[in-house]
Amino acid sequence: MAIGKASILIVDDDADMREILRRNLSALGHLVYTAVGVAEAIEFLETNPVDLVITDLRMPGVNGMELVKYVRANLKNTEIIITGYPSIESAVESVRLGAEDYLSKPFTNDELLAIVEGALHKIYLRRGIQTALTAKSSPHGIIGVSPAMQEIYRFIEKAAGTNATVLISGESGTGKELVARAIHYTSKRASAPFVPVNCGAIPSELFESELFGHVKGAFTGASESRAGFFQTADGGTIFLDEISELNPSLQVKLLRVLQDTEVFMVGASRGRKIDVRILTATNKDLQTLVRQGVFREDFYFRLSVINITIPPLRDRGDDVLLMIKHFAAKFAQEAGRTAQQFSDKALQILRNYSWPGNVRELENLIQRLVVMTDGERIDVPDLPSLIRFTAPRQGSLTRTLREVEIEYIRNVLADARGNKSRAAQILGIDRKTLREKLKDIPGEPLL
Repeated sequence: MAIGKASILIVDDDADMREILRRNLSALGHLVYTAVGVAEAIEFLETNPVDLVITDLRMPGVNGMELVKYVRANLKNTEIIITGYPSIESAVESVRLGAEDYLSKPFTNDELLAIVEGALHKIYLRRGIQTALTAKSSPHGIIGVSPAMQEIYRFIEKAAGTNATVLISGESGTGKELVARAIHYTSKRASAPFVPVNCGAIPSELFESELFGHVKGAFTGASESRAGFFQTADGGTIFLDEISELNPSLQVKLLRVLQDTEVFMVGASRGRKIDVRILTATNKDLQTLVRQGVFREDFYFRLSVINITIPPLRDRGDDVLLMIKHFAAKFAQEAGRTAQQFSDKALQILRNYSWPGNVRELENLIQRLVVMTDGERIDVPDLPSLIRFTAPRQGSLTRTLREVEIEYIRNVLADARGNKSRAAQILGIDRKTLREKLKDIPGEPLL
């Protein structure tokens, strides 16, 4: 998460220290104020909200601990850091009272900047959650308020006002069916059926019968006439998921339906007119398939009158935080328990993770955490090790060889879209060796 420019108050009776801190933090673009003691600091804070307070512990009169107490009691969105000479007792007491951290003197500029960045990360993470929760919800039942999703909502509204075919593209797990349902239920067809069909799950020899129906005696076992998905969706919408899985002969049959708005039941001599809105979805690049000759160009143009491309979860910013809260509440309710709270560090790792499985992967993880984590708080150790090791971190050169290996294996698996044999080939090992490398990772599924 990118750190922006913050307002910072420095409280120290040492003029030289105030100036050094002010100069170093101002050089990063932060807006820096100073105060010579606790009384002056409190007077300033009563009328000037700041993101971060950095206060010395030992000062004449009132010490920095009292300022920690004031900030925690009155300033919900402000973090505070204590500076002072090395003292385990003082460090423990300051953190117990609510200070973000204790910075021992003397400290280097790098140490100062690292601890300030950590405190600001916490502030902006919390602010991201608050922004997501207070933003206007989507009217379509889709979770997300990021600019990328706002653009999707605009496409949905426009598509809902027409009968044109819509091609919904996006990686697996991004919510393509949710978008299709949103188009249907905000259109004039909302009161008619919405019929989802997974094209990849229907054997090619049964596809025509499943979609268009068949008459009695059309083939062995056809003891009675049966309507297909298109007749079921008459007046409404049919959603053809994984449309890229259709072979060319089946593409021709669907193309005829799009052109003539009628279907021929298997074994029938006459067609039947239908009024069906067709929405399709794919996680593959159909234009590439057209160039490769495995997808008909005329069929592609018929499907893609309107194109909607759903962004992957990694490009949706703080939507991740909103989804975590939503799924945690959902699965806690199902389990008959109070929703656990996530620590700031755990949220930061989840926010920064790349989510190759997108929303589906996030939902499955949160369900697992809610069910398997004891207590009322979910922290970093509760997260799967591969997610912890994959997340960006400071001081990456301090990681063990095992951690680096796990991260690389995880990235290869993601690039291979979960194909274990392909991942093992890229890694230069066999599948059994890959299984051995992962089997001792706590909480991770075996291959």
